[in-house]
Amino acid sequence: MNKTPQEGVELVAKLKDALRDMAAVEVVLCPPYPALVPVAEELVGSDIKLGGQDLFWEKEGAFTGQVSPGMLKACGCHYVIIGHSERRHVFGETDEDVAKKVRAAIDEGLKPILCVGELLAEREAGETEAVVERQLKAALAGVTAEEVSTAIIAYEPVWAIGTGRASTAKDAQAVAQFIRKTLADLYGEEKAELVRIQYGGSVKPDNVNQYLKEPDIDGALVGGASLKAAVFAELIGNSIGR
Repeated sequence: MNKTPQEGVELVAKLKDALRDMAAVEVVLCPPYPALVPVAEELVGSDIKLGGQDLFWEKEGAFTGQVSPGMLKACGCHYVIIGHSERRHVFGETDEDVAKKVRAAIDEGLKPILCVGELLAEREAGETEAVVERQLKAALAGVTAEEVSTAIIAYEPVWAIGTGRASTAKDAQAVAQFIRKTLADLYGEEKAELVRIQYGGSVKPDNVNQYLKEPDIDGALVGGASLKAAVFAELIGNSIGR
């Protein structure tokens, strides 16, 4: 919940210029709902894609305060974040809610960025894999082998989000590898290799490359470091070794 529409447009204007020759990496911006349309207009002519921070699973109706997949699509979104830890732990979303949102996004032609991750107490209890497996299998229960390659899985340990306490690259890789294995068990190794897996949790310019060097980490879900154009551009440049 950062940036007014005008502030979002100003950020994007600076970012477009800074990323003009960085086409080697796909960049997706997910601003708050009120900024989607003006940011989409500012992105015209650039390679940067637009995404929503959340959605509701119904197409329309008496669901005050909610935004449908079709509304996001009409605003110019290609992607949507689903199951972010704040949605789960602040707003009480269940695994079943997340599954319905994933299904609705895919049906509308949006690519879901599905977030999974454990609480600190769960990690300390040795439950990381059990939690991630449960979240992953529940969210993808209605997704076919042909559809799963459109999804991005973002591993975001809850204890590392906005805390400055990032997971080590080795630990993040271990969970990403487990996610890949779980996907292979569900859909086969060929389909599992097509799914992009991201790490999210206090990703910064000075640590992003540590994660992206790992074989099963294909990208980053970036929070606070995306709020300043220069910092975000530096992070993206570092991710491709510039």
